[in-house]
Amino acid sequence: MNTQPSESRKKRSARRAGEFPPPPEPLAVPVFDSHTHLDITVHEAGMPGGRAADPVEALITAAAKSGVDRLVQVGVDVASSRWGAELAARHPSVLATVALHPNEAPTLDDLDEALREIETLAAESRVRGLGETGLDTFRTGEAGRPAQERSFRAHIAIAKRYAKALVIHDRDAHQDVLRILDEEGAPDTVVLHCFSGDADFAAECVRRGYLLSFAGTVTFANAGDLRAAAVVTPPEQMLVETDAPYLTPVPYRGRPNASYLIPLTVRALAEVTGRDLDALCAAISANGERVFGSWR
Repeated sequence: MNTQPSESRKKRSARRAGEFPPPPEPLAVPVFDSHTHLDITVHEAGMPGGRAADPVEALITAAAKSGVDRLVQVGVDVASSRWGAELAARHPSVLATVALHPNEAPTLDDLDEALREIETLAAESRVRGLGETGLDTFRTGEAGRPAQERSFRAHIAIAKRYAKALVIHDRDAHQDVLRILDEEGAPDTVVLHCFSGDADFAAECVRRGYLLSFAGTVTFANAGDLRAAAVVTPPEQMLVETDAPYLTPVPYRGRPNASYLIPLTVRALAEVTGRDLDALCAAISANGERVFGSWR
């Protein structure tokens, strides 16, 4: 399968500099990565340890050695969504989500046709979510926001039709995300990918029954509000992710990220929240089965 991301996705993303970090101490209780981009990781950063006949398989194996035994491969456009669905169909430790990224939607000549293709993929058995969709007012200006919002509303409808999780990208758009979910009616399962709000916004999302997925950003020195948000998030509504190859946790910020580095983030979450690491891993793992279903 072609592992290269679309041109629009490549333009949005800076290449990762440097080598992959060394593997951390493995987790005793396995956990899963709720949001990764294996295709972009391979294209931009390669794989830990150098060349491999199958670099995607090498990344999955490296994750398993760290106690990260399952992955959710996330789509950002039609091509990556199709790639992820094909990978999940042949790999027992991978599930997929499919979507048009909110910064992708305004760039398309035919948004409706792309949405139809996403809906076709959503019907596949190992596609378990619609995402990452949502709103991003940081990278998309006023002119592109109507298309972005129309795409978000369409993804909500598809998630409800197929009874699959909605995985939301929310950048500088907290209240508008909630407004649209209220107007459309949220699906049964909503995940706030790479949660970026403060404790008040976290409490509102928790009250609504949404799941909050924390990335390596929770380890950043300037992320005090995010750590406060983690404290008010119950274990049964918490997920952990890489968003690889981005958002590598401290002390390796700026180097390529991959699923095998999840232990750094989940250990930081355990420390910040005062929870037992093994118990937190068990809770997050159970959440994964509840949100995405069984990997087997």
